[in-house]
Amino acid sequence: MPSGRSTAGLLAAFALAASAVAACAPAPGASPGSVEAARAELRDLITDVTAATAYRYQLADDQGRSMDTAKIIWMPEADRFAAVYHIWTEADQAFHVELATSADLMAWTSVVELADKASQPTIAAASDGGYVVAWEQEPDPIHIVIESFATWDDLRSGAVARRFDVPVTMPACGEGTPSIDAASSTRVDLGFHYHGDCERDREASGTTDWTTWQAVARPERDQALIDLGVAGHIGDRDTISFRGHDLMLIEGQLTLDDFSTWRTFLYDDETRTAELLHVRTHQGSVAFSNPTIGQVRIGGHEAILVTLFLMGEGAPSSEDGPLLFYRALPDGTH
Repeated sequence: MPSGRSTAGLLAAFALAASAVAACAPAPGASPGSVEAARAELRDLITDVTAATAYRYQLADDQGRSMDTAKIIWMPEADRFAAVYHIWTEADQAFHVELATSADLMAWTSVVELADKASQPTIAAASDGGYVVAWEQEPDPIHIVIESFATWDDLRSGAVARRFDVPVTMPACGEGTPSIDAASSTRVDLGFHYHGDCERDREASGTTDWTTWQAVARPERDQALIDLGVAGHIGDRDTISFRGHDLMLIEGQLTLDDFSTWRTFLYDDETRTAELLHVRTHQGSVAFSNPTIGQVRIGGHEAILVTLFLMGEGAPSSEDGPLLFYRALPDGTH
C-alpha cells in the first residue's frame, strides 16, 4: 500500500433528509428484515460520497501525515474518536502504526506511535474492557501482531498488557491486513489475508487465546469475488452489524498487480453473495482499497462511517490517498 497525499481534503454540508430517507427503503423484491434488504440499504447509504453528511479526502493528522488505512472507533473514556493508521517515513524507509484522536472526525491530533516496520492496523474495544490493536508486521515473513491495552490511558501511552505474534500457518509467503471480528482478554477472532502460494492474496480467519492460534481459509469469500471478475489479490475487509445482519466490505483487484483495478465489494456470509460497489466521488475516482466501516454517533445522529484508500492510479491528484466520510441515518433508526 503506497503512502497517500497529506493535503487536507474538503468538508461537505449536511445531506438532504429526503435522500437519507429514500436510502432506507427496502430493496425491490427483498423481504423486510432480510439480509438482501439490509445489504441493499447499506449499499445505497455508502456508495455516493457526494451525498455524505461530511467527508474528507486526503485525510491527515495535525502533523500533516497521511492517515493511510485508518480504522476509527469511539473512545468513551476520552469522549472522542480514536484512529489507528500507518504512515510512511523516508528517514527509515518504513511504515509506522500511529494513534490519533478527533472530536469531529475531520481534524485529527497525533497521540503516540504504536509500532514500527508495521502497517495495515485495526482496533476494537475488548468485550471485557480495554482495547485490542492488530497490524501487519515486517520483516519477512510478514505476519500479524496483536496487542491489548487495559485502559485508554495505557493505549495513549503505548503501555501494552499482552502481545501475540501470530504464526504463519496458511500455505503462504506471509499473512496480513487483519480485521478484528471479536476481542477480549481471553480470545481474539481475526479476519486476514494470506499470500497464497506466493502469488495472490486470499481470505482467511483465525482465533487466538493469546497463546495458541487456529486458522482456516475462507474460499467462499474468495469465490464470491472471483465470480465477479476478480483475478488479482483479495485482501482487506471490515464488518458491520446492520439491521441484524453482519455485512462485510472487502477489497478485490480485477487484474493482478494493476493498482488501478482495486475495487470494493459488499459481501455477506449468510448468502455468500458479493456485489461490486460503484462508489461515486466528487472527481470520479475509480480505484478503492482498504475499506473500513462502522456505526457511530456524531452531531446527535447515528451515522455510517466509512474509510477507503483511493489509489493514485485510479484517482485524480485532488482525491488520491485516504478518504473518510459518514452518512447520517434518518432519526429514529439504529
